[in-house]
Amino acid sequence: MLAALHDRDGRGRFGGRARLGIPGNADDWASVARQLTEGLVKGSERRGALPESIVAFLCQDPKDGESAREVMERLRPLAQLLRTACGALDVPVIEALCISDGRFWSYCCPSAQCCPSDGTPMGLPGTSVLAAAATYAGLQIRGSLREFRARLIPWETAAALEQESALNAVSMALIPRILEDESRTVVATETLDLAHRVMRRFADATSTAGAPGVSGVSAVSGAAGVSGALAADLRDDELLPHDEAATLILGLQDRTTRDRAAEWMEGDEAGPALRLWRALARRCVGPYGEHAAAPLTLAGWVAWSSGDELEAREALAMALGADPGYLFARLLHQACNEGLDPESIRRCLRKERVDRAGAEMLPASTASVSSPSSEASASAVDAGGAAGPASTPSTRVASRRRRKPRSTGSAESRPGSRPSGTAGTRRPRSTADGSPAPEVPTRASDGTGSGTRSRRGAGRHGTKQGET
Repeated sequence: MLAALHDRDGRGRFGGRARLGIPGNADDWASVARQLTEGLVKGSERRGALPESIVAFLCQDPKDGESAREVMERLRPLAQLLRTACGALDVPVIEALCISDGRFWSYCCPSAQCCPSDGTPMGLPGTSVLAAAATYAGLQIRGSLREFRARLIPWETAAALEQESALNAVSMALIPRILEDESRTVVATETLDLAHRVMRRFADATSTAGAPGVSGVSAVSGAAGVSGALAADLRDDELLPHDEAATLILGLQDRTTRDRAAEWMEGDEAGPALRLWRALARRCVGPYGEHAAAPLTLAGWVAWSSGDELEAREALAMALGADPGYLFARLLHQACNEGLDPESIRRCLRKERVDRAGAEMLPASTASVSSPSSEASASAVDAGGAAGPASTPSTRVASRRRRKPRSTGSAESRPGSRPSGTAGTRRPRSTADGSPAPEVPTRASDGTGSGTRSRRGAGRHGTKQGET
């Protein structure tokens, strides 16, 4: 993590911050250091305040069999790369600290009296300048990082085999439906409905231990006697059967479904949704590890939207670890690291939700308005084939159009045809010897005897244009 410092009028203050998980491969450290530094410095410059200096925090818990001091030594090359990258942008790193296992070391201070080789114990929050700086930087301690990540990493218990079998079975039936355009919308609706039911189940669950278990997850039971986040996660696991978890994991691989699920980001929906995304991330076991990108990204988004940047950054970093090319996670991770306000994203998602609800209500409203006239028209035609005196204008038009015979000859030979000329002027059908009847003048505005044919042709073409 990098924190920008500003010294305006002799009063130092914190500026922007940039955070990123430490890559496991040391070969990636150089590019990560450069990108992180450029993001912080250029982002601060865009906001109108170039940093005067930077403080670097390198935070990592020891691995199995590794001491905190060994962590500090292992990360020393990364600290040097960060200092070099900042210097290349003319912004010095005035302090680089390694924090591990409750202790901290300075990479910049050579004095053993000030910074002993065994590190300095971290003070309680609010008891030191360093603790205050770490708190501001988002380094609040919630147990170890290993315990925190345990809420999101896939199972490694015996139940993982059962969950993998459920994923295999559900994928055989669900994936073909997702790939079909006609059934994809149905799958999305089914997935979101199921997610809603599970969220309500989580919300209704009591906070005490001993929540009723669900068949198929007994291998991860044991919440009784376990307190804190672990107990809550175990109870959620008991409330989510394997087949439902598999259906949700695979259904969220559709981007449209995932985006709609991202709308559960605030209010009463945020808490149960975050618990569900954590639980689904834990179920992406075995070869389905890459599928965890979707629930991890949703967990990171809800955490960020709820104000928990620490969990948001960790979940989004894990999503990118599961699938480095997952664009949604990359965008959210960058926005979170640059200190952007999530409200702009929330506004977009709210608008999408409102627009979709309005679009879904419109067809039903239109059908309810048009239904009476359609039924009246159908009943009038069924009763006598023609509209009665009480028929509505639309009914009479529909009836008249249905009775209109198909023309097989010229306009003059149409049965029952009457020109729209002067009232009372009637045109004989034919002469006694069978020769065509003489032309009868039409309206003066038509200007020619072929006006009737022209109007019929124009009306016919106009109808086609209106239907297109």
